[in-house]
Parts: sequence; structure tokens; C-alpha cells
Amino acid sequence: MKDFKNFINGEFVGTASGKTFENRNPVDNSVIGMVHEAGEPEVAAAVAAAKAAMKGPWGKMTQAARIEMLNRVADRINERFEEFLDAECKDTGKPRKIASHIDIPRGAANFKAFSETLANHPTEAFKLDTPDGQGALNYGHRKPKGVVAVISPWNLPLLLMTFKVGPALACGNAVVVKPSEETPATATLLGEVMNECGVPAGVYNVVHGFGGDSAGAFLTAHPDVDAITFTGETRTGEIIMRAASVGLRNISMECGGKNPGIVFADCDMDKAIEGTMRSAFVNCGQVCLGTERVYVERPIFEEFVQRLKEGVEKLKLGRPEDADVDFGPLVSQEHKEKVLSYYRTAVEEGANVVIGGGIPDMGEELNAGAWVEPTIWTGLADDSRTVNEEIFGPCCHIRPFDTEEEVIELANDTDYGLAATVWTENTSRATRVAESMDVGLVWVNSWFLRDLRTAFGGAKQSGIGREGGVHGLEFYTELKNVCIKL
Repeated sequence: MKDFKNFINGEFVGTASGKTFENRNPVDNSVIGMVHEAGEPEVAAAVAAAKAAMKGPWGKMTQAARIEMLNRVADRINERFEEFLDAECKDTGKPRKIASHIDIPRGAANFKAFSETLANHPTEAFKLDTPDGQGALNYGHRKPKGVVAVISPWNLPLLLMTFKVGPALACGNAVVVKPSEETPATATLLGEVMNECGVPAGVYNVVHGFGGDSAGAFLTAHPDVDAITFTGETRTGEIIMRAASVGLRNISMECGGKNPGIVFADCDMDKAIEGTMRSAFVNCGQVCLGTERVYVERPIFEEFVQRLKEGVEKLKLGRPEDADVDFGPLVSQEHKEKVLSYYRTAVEEGANVVIGGGIPDMGEELNAGAWVEPTIWTGLADDSRTVNEEIFGPCCHIRPFDTEEEVIELANDTDYGLAATVWTENTSRATRVAESMDVGLVWVNSWFLRDLRTAFGGAKQSGIGREGGVHGLEFYTELKNVCIKL
């Protein structure tokens, strides 16, 4: 049994209220440990520690020294790789072979990648003519925003948390992290690493808890929080926006999605099947960039459906530590019930269940876990709930289309706009379709290829703002113009 405490001002602390809640392993529903739920006193202490850090050694540190320190953090995560991997797999249930290649390496890399990118980005400068002929010089100067609240999700806990913490700290801010209540482990463990690497107290803080009337609400409403960055579902994003409106605090949000995949008849079928298998079913479909709507050109529709079904049949379900396992449970019992409710809704709406649609028999030791079957549907109406609402599970609906114009309209007919995939060997078509998508990211003949220098974010109800590379500067720093009369 582990004890997950809040990390405030460089120390692990419990809560004044004594409130705790269980952290359970989704593989078998066993209790991993108890999490200390932060109340208003703990959140206030964390924000105060972060604010004080901005006026202490951290606020006076040179950029070079800050980058060197963050590079040490990345190296230390890698040195403690197995501990982070074990913690992440127990929290999420995901297979070790996936987490060991994506979650932990990328979680560490976020500190180095963003430090290097931001350090080498210039600010603007302009020479201005003046009536006296002497001129003036304008130049941009960036300062950290201050205290940044980081609200991070449960599907890629370390990776998506450090995707925000990395650039925030690289820009000189201090952070208060509120990880998902489902996945407290790696955010807590990172506190140990921060201390080991000499990061000043108060620079990195963690408060555990829930959203409403808990740590999340207390943090986003705190007047000394200067900016809020959030990844999660759209409804929660709307609540945070209302909190951020008091005091006009800056926000950055990556929210829900109902991402389309478009497969043309001239695609490389092997690549399209392999890519869609990943985009629909990797991490049990719990990926914001995943594909839940698949549109396939009619001449290859039947073949595509059959081959994707055969791919699902080959997925190996089991314990994360088993080397041949590539499909784990959902993150929690609560999420399992949500996904299963959509499985039932799909049938009620008239879906043809190609494969799946239920709960797998995992044996006596694992049946209590959050397991659901990977599922494929066809035959649903375009206005059905299953086709339009984000499920965030291992499932997709496949629909035929006849023309490029038709599929562009179908793909864009959604309140969301996070990502899309396009499968075609025709470069002109790929460019036309990609540029017609109302989304923040489009992959052509690939999926989840991420260059950390590029912009990341969604359109419509999928988010506000862009992060990644130099785009993080716009959120994590305050840009002022200095005008010097010569």
C-alpha cells in the first residue's frame, strides 16, 4: 500500500481535513494505495509556495542555469525509468511495452525538448523612424507569467503533464499541478526527482483531489494563479473557463474530440489498416487524438472492414507486464461503465456490431478489472449519438463514402476539431483534404507522429490556443514591447 501525499514547497504533506481516497489498479481493481485529498488550505499553501518561488532563487536564475537544471530532471527520470514505468502501468493498466516506448521516454524528453526550443527562439526588434531623424528602437522582452495551474488528464499522465510543466518551467514559471484523481503516482514521484535535482522549493507543487468542491475547483479559482492550462473533456473546460474569467486569467485548453479518419480507395491498404488499428485501439482508445469515426471509399469498404476486424481479433489482452500483451483495461470502473453505456446505445441505434461490444472474460483473477472488448460498428446514421459523441474507448464506426466533397462534409460535421487522418497515395488529394479539415492537426498516411517543435491544439470545442515548440512562448510568457528613443 502506497501513500500518495501532496507535494508542496518541496515537502510531501497530508491534508488538514484528513480526507483520503483509494487509488485502484484497473487491471484487477486492487487497491494500490491511499491518496491525500487537498482542500483549500493545501491548495492555498501550494499557490503561495509557487508565488514565493518566483521571488526567490528560481526567479533570479539565469536561463542557462534553468535549462541545465531541467536537463538534470530529464536525466533523473530516465535513471529512475523502471520506477516511473511501474507507477504508470499500475495507475493506468496499460501494457509495459507501450508505456516504456511512449509514456516515460516522452515524459522525460519534454523537459529537454522545450528548454532547447525556447532558449533558441529570438524576440522581435524593429528600428523606427522619428521626426527628429534620430529614430527609436523597439524590442520584445518576455517574462514568465508567474504561477501556472496545470490540470492534467489520466490517459497519458506523465507525458501530458510534463508537456505542460516542461515549457512552463523552461520559461521561468512556477507550477501547481492537479493530476487526475485516477492517476496520482507519477506526478507525485516527480516531486522526489525535483528535490534530487536541486529544483528550488515551491517551483513544482502537486495537489491531489477531484474537480468540483475539491482541489481542481480551489486551484482554478485562486486569485494568485496567473494562468491555467488544462487537458480533458470539453464540459470541464467550460467550467474552468468560467473560473478563469474572474480576474481575466490566461487559459490554454486541449479538450475533447471525435476525430475522423478518411481512407481513399487509392491508399496503401496495409498502411491504412495498421494506422487505423493504432489510432482506434492503442491505449484502449483512450487517446484524445484517436479515431472514432472512419470513412472509407466505397470500392474498398468491405475489404477494409474485414481486415480491421481481423486486426482486432489478433489483439492480446492481459496483464501489463506480459511481453506479448498489447491491449489493457480502461482506466477505471467509472469509465468502463461510460464506455459500456455507449456500446448499448450503439445497438439501440441500430448498429451492426462487426466485433466486440461487450466485456471479455479475463479469468477469475482479472474479471474485476475495467475490461471492455475492442469494438467495431457499421450501419449507424450520421446523426446518431454513437457517431457524434466522444466515447474515449476502444471503438470506431466505419461508414462508406463516394466522393471527396461528401467525405469532407461528413468529417467536418462535428462540434469538435482536434485531429484527423487521411490515407491516400495521391499527394494533391492529400493536400486538398488536409487543408479542408476543420481541425488543429492532420496526419497523412500516418498517425501520432509528433514533432515537439510543431503546434499542438484543437479547433471548435476541442480547445483554445496552441502549445508545442515556440508556440508555448505565447502562453507561458508575457511579451512586452520596449521602445527606446535614440
